[in-house]
Amino acid sequence: MAEKKSIGKEFTKGLIAENPVFRLVLGTCPTLAVSTSVSSAIGMGVAATAVLLCSNIVISALRKIIPQKVRIPAYIVIIASFVTIIQLLVKAFVPALDSALGVYLPLIVVNCIILGRAEAFASKNAVLASAVDGLGMGIGFTAALFLMSTVREILGSGTFLSGIKDLLAVFSGDIQFNGFTIPFLNENPLTVFVLAPGGFFVFGIMIALSNKLAERKGKPKAELNGCASCPMASSCALIADGKNCEEADAK
Repeated sequence: MAEKKSIGKEFTKGLIAENPVFRLVLGTCPTLAVSTSVSSAIGMGVAATAVLLCSNIVISALRKIIPQKVRIPAYIVIIASFVTIIQLLVKAFVPALDSALGVYLPLIVVNCIILGRAEAFASKNAVLASAVDGLGMGIGFTAALFLMSTVREILGSGTFLSGIKDLLAVFSGDIQFNGFTIPFLNENPLTVFVLAPGGFFVFGIMIALSNKLAERKGKPKAELNGCASCPMASSCALIADGKNCEEADAK
């Protein structure tokens, strides 16, 4: 019973308590870049979740085999392999999504959420727990993208789920549904919300709401600390100073 409770906790923490976007403030770049439409946000979220799940499983399974000195390059190779597979599948089956995501799809390789979970969790825990952790964090990332893109698309374009037909075509080519149109906003959209300033504004509001909820539950507020908020920050800093991974582990 204790193990089941622990597995459930590992899954749910990525949804709210340790949401990678609103609580840990990770993956900000792709979050702001692809959240202009809900369909693009869902596509990015699903792709990142698939990479998180697969890479966590493999890294956890190999955690006792991968030498400490080369663990970061090994993680990147594993993650890059899964990203390449996902990218080829997207290009083959959802080319419109590949065009919409552009360079941000292959850049999942260096997404600090993926590397952070590999370093902070998968390399130290069993396969099942690591798989659940990756799935929970991926769903939390997707949910954050969905919330931000919903606000930005409705206000900035006057539509909701525009372009979703391209994603649904993977399951059936006969689907005609392609989203909703918001009558007034479609004619007079607040285009600033699909631009960079609007993205930062919505992101700030979401962080503020997240902090308010955390405050009510007696939890610390999320803070934007740059690289300091990443689980790999200490290792990266030492490596940048010319030191090795063993010294990073000692810290």
